[in-house]
Amino acid sequence: MIDDVTLARRARTLAANIEPCIGQVYFSPECHAEYERLGFTASRGDVDGVALPDPVAYFTSRGSLMGQVAPQVVAAAFAVFNPEVVVPCVEMGWGLTDAPTIFAARRRGAVAQLARVLGEHPDGVERAVGLLEKAVAPLNVEGRPLFAGLRSQWDDPADPLTRFFHLGDELREYRGDAHTASWTSAGLDAVEVGLMTELFIGLPLRTYIRSRAWSDEQLDAALSRLRARGWLEGDAFTPAGLAAREEVEWHTDRQMRPAIEALGDQFDGLITLIRAWGTAVRDAAGYLRSPQQLGPRR
Repeated sequence: MIDDVTLARRARTLAANIEPCIGQVYFSPECHAEYERLGFTASRGDVDGVALPDPVAYFTSRGSLMGQVAPQVVAAAFAVFNPEVVVPCVEMGWGLTDAPTIFAARRRGAVAQLARVLGEHPDGVERAVGLLEKAVAPLNVEGRPLFAGLRSQWDDPADPLTRFFHLGDELREYRGDAHTASWTSAGLDAVEVGLMTELFIGLPLRTYIRSRAWSDEQLDAALSRLRARGWLEGDAFTPAGLAAREEVEWHTDRQMRPAIEALGDQFDGLITLIRAWGTAVRDAAGYLRSPQQLGPRR
């Protein structure tokens, strides 16, 4: 069993490096084109060349990981987004398509962008797939709605790049589910954890959280609650607040232990591969360079 410090470092390193390889699905021009063919609106513009998703297509396509579920279930699983926006978007999306159709379109579009940027068969893809299979194998589905949905839709694709994306998507959503379990059990609500996360990753308050569709009134109320709790002083963490937010992240890391230990001494090899691929995706404007790019435009 690896020590806690190594676990946290590896868990966060894995999350950071897999993100541009897998999270690119939400910015892929190929995905946007797939969704347009299903009747969704085109990309709503770009930030520094990165094509932004149409909200209805975003919520519906990601919701399809769990199958044809009620919009309220999608809002619950996504957790950090304002349900007042998520629910009507998914209702509209289910009026345009069904879950199997948009799930397939989503995966095709993501793999198409990876193939365009990295090539149809990037060097090391079979090794990366094998390592992701090891990482995912010991993970359990309890309390993990998005991960469980993806596991249920595993169809053992023959194409290595498709396998890479699907397995990486599982790992990414598992950490997301774990993070939701961590901050909800800490007694935080979605607006509070969003504001604390901005400070935790070095962003100005009320910037990135705008992409989660919360109103000024909701942000004001959450900031007041955090200050009353003694976790913020003005617009900065108190020592207690920083410790509380770090505790949320640590409990998230701890839930990744089975995956990290399954990789063992092959961890660094996986990171070397996916770090290079993530850099290539960002360089091709396939993924954001900073979360701040989703904040208010100047």
